[in-house]
Amino acid sequence: MFEAAIDAIFIILDPVRFGFLTIGVVIGLAVGIVPGLGGLVGLSILLPFTYALDPYAAIAMLLALSSVVATGDTIPAVLFGVPGTVGSAATVVDGYPMAQKGEAGRAFGAAFSASLLGGLFGAMMLFVSIPVLRPLVLIIGPPELFALCLFGISLVALLSGSNRLKGLAAACLGLLMSAIGDDPNTATPRWTFNTLYLFDGVPLVPLALGMFALPELAGLMMRGGTISRKGSSAAIAGQWQGIRDTFANLGLVFRSSVLGAGLGAIPGLGASIIDWIAYGVAAKTEKGADKTFGHGDVRGVIASESSNNAKEGGSLIPTIAFGVPGTASMAILLGAFQIHGIVPGQTMLTEKLDLTYAMVWSIALANVLGAGICFLFANQLARLALVRVGILVPVVLAVTLLGAFQNSASIQDVYAVIAFGLLGMIMKIFGWSRPALVLGFVLGSLIERYLVISYSLAGVGFLLRPIVAIIVGMTILGIVIPVFKTMIARWRRPKQQNRRGFALVINEDLIFAALIVVVFLSAFFTQQDWPLKARLMPNVFAGAGIVFAIWVVFGVALTSNNKREETRSDGVAAKFLIFGFSGLRETYLTPSALRGLRFFVYCLGFVILVQITGVLISVFLLTLVLLSWESREKLWMALCIAGGVFLFSYGLFHLLVNIPWPNSMLGDVFPALRDSFMTDIL
Repeated sequence: MFEAAIDAIFIILDPVRFGFLTIGVVIGLAVGIVPGLGGLVGLSILLPFTYALDPYAAIAMLLALSSVVATGDTIPAVLFGVPGTVGSAATVVDGYPMAQKGEAGRAFGAAFSASLLGGLFGAMMLFVSIPVLRPLVLIIGPPELFALCLFGISLVALLSGSNRLKGLAAACLGLLMSAIGDDPNTATPRWTFNTLYLFDGVPLVPLALGMFALPELAGLMMRGGTISRKGSSAAIAGQWQGIRDTFANLGLVFRSSVLGAGLGAIPGLGASIIDWIAYGVAAKTEKGADKTFGHGDVRGVIASESSNNAKEGGSLIPTIAFGVPGTASMAILLGAFQIHGIVPGQTMLTEKLDLTYAMVWSIALANVLGAGICFLFANQLARLALVRVGILVPVVLAVTLLGAFQNSASIQDVYAVIAFGLLGMIMKIFGWSRPALVLGFVLGSLIERYLVISYSLAGVGFLLRPIVAIIVGMTILGIVIPVFKTMIARWRRPKQQNRRGFALVINEDLIFAALIVVVFLSAFFTQQDWPLKARLMPNVFAGAGIVFAIWVVFGVALTSNNKREETRSDGVAAKFLIFGFSGLRETYLTPSALRGLRFFVYCLGFVILVQITGVLISVFLLTLVLLSWESREKLWMALCIAGGVFLFSYGLFHLLVNIPWPNSMLGDVFPALRDSFMTDIL
């Protein structure tokens, strides 16, 4: 065994093979940085280029790309609050507040070092665990997967800040959204509104980009200045401090890596849930986390990133041992196996043992190389936090919209991003947890799928299985205890805080909460004609949402009379319509709010332009208008930056990814343009 491991390291260190591994690392980092691409797109791009390679070089290059995507996606998550992939959404929660506090360098140092250690742990787990964990992987069935997904719901309270009821209502809204589409059990269309786009359900990438990217970009435009609110030295310093933070929290790194690798080995969970579970466990176990997580705590970044990278090694376990892909990316790797005549299973532990260890070394070397490249440029990346947002926002917005479009090459994905962006902005202002909604959405379809399978196999008796019963009990306690703690804290509040009684407050927050109640009620009553299997879980989701949303409405409407003004999350004092002892006050739109509103008008203008000029030309025009009109940049600079964005987008999305662009009115009116250099983009 050790001889095979030694032989494998020399095989991978062959200059040619190591060169291809390096290419995979560079492309993986680039793919991770661009929002909306992800490892699946990167592997799809590289797969055709592996036909002429030997198996060792081909697998090394593909695994290198897959391993470091989770390292590269940290960069936009920290700097802009934009998840590079859905697997970095949890990093945004603490990483972006750190950048705002001038600690981007520290966040990068912690994230890259945690990613390195997590990736190495995942490789080590792959090294030792295939024979050991094979029986365990076989024990994990649909009932246990259902319980694990249900456990994820208990994390909602931790992701909701001080208002857990709003978080639970937001999670129920996400669960309800996950039910949209063609029901897999009965083929019943659920809330598709006769649109083909929704038959496969709401896509995750536009939802994640809309919830996290657009509200933060709009917030930056409203605020102006730079991302970092501190000086230059504070923004670029701290990389070594971040590394020290990681080694000071090795226990957290180890626990998160174990979770990442272990959950990654379970087929069907996916990257979109693993980092949330690791983040939630850290929030429950780390000292003082309930007060600091979500506000720029470096431990939140460490937990998310270490688990995110460790999952790659874990996901290879079922892929190699059983030929069952642990993630969608591993499905592409299985395709590469077939191309090169590699058969997963027992032969990988006997005849092809050197290839198995070559995979282990490829993951380890890729993580070391990827982290090294990121460390090398960390200070330069951190300096982006000091660039004027007037320049950064147009560029990031253009790339984000293109990343959303390439998800399915449909302009409807861009519509979805804008719609979810508006919803996310409103939720941000009124203190509704966006991570809770995304977590509910991710878990909803999995909960329904595994529940139906489990019930079909064993009826309600599957709940009595030991592992299932323990996890379900932990889930119930994780939801009930935080809510009761909040209620007890309010009950024990000093009486002077509630003097003067209560006043009925009618404000924007109340109106939004009431609209959420209407959404849940509409969803509950519009599904009653569906078959039982099709409406069972949507009924549960909608019913729970009604309870929590009504609870929120009462909490917002009946506020203490001495709290007549509040400050929103964007720092703008809010004016309320208060009916009580204070009389009537009017609302108004501040200049910053108007800038935020214009941001979404620009996004809608982009969609209109796409129909006229095509996607890539619209990207150029959107960037140019934002830079010259909104940011007041000089025309020559605006033209240079917009031209650079166009060339980057043309090279990446048109030449490399080869996206089929929709036809435009300009191309229809002037067909000759389609025969020129504008071929296929009009």
